Amino acid sequence: MKFYLFLFGAIAFEVLGTMLLPATKNFTKVLPSCILSISYIISFYFLSLTVSKLSLAVVYSTWAGLGVFTVTLLSYFIYRQYITWQSVIGLFLIVIGVVIVNIYKVETNLNN
Repeated sequence: MKFYLFLFGAIAFEVLGTMLLPATKNFTKVLPSCILSISYIISFYFLSLTVSKLSLAVVYSTWAGLGVFTVTLLSYFIYRQYITWQSVIGLFLIVIGVVIVNIYKVETNLNN
């Protein structure tokens, strides 16, 4: 279960970094650029902890899918970006896909 906490931490830091991209102004703003970089480093660190227990396919599909879903929703509320109804359906299909991947996952033991 703690590996899912690492995975959700990885998703949270990836989303934070992605949401800061507009604030960096093409990496000309130092503070948002530094926070973005640190967020991605922390995200990849948590991902590395997660793949020691779960398969890379499950980890990456969950990280990417929920990241896209969360960034899209936050962009709608924070940056007032428009989302079509077709996009909403696609986002829910992503969530359904992530749920299916996690229900039928196979745990791995990478004892290197």
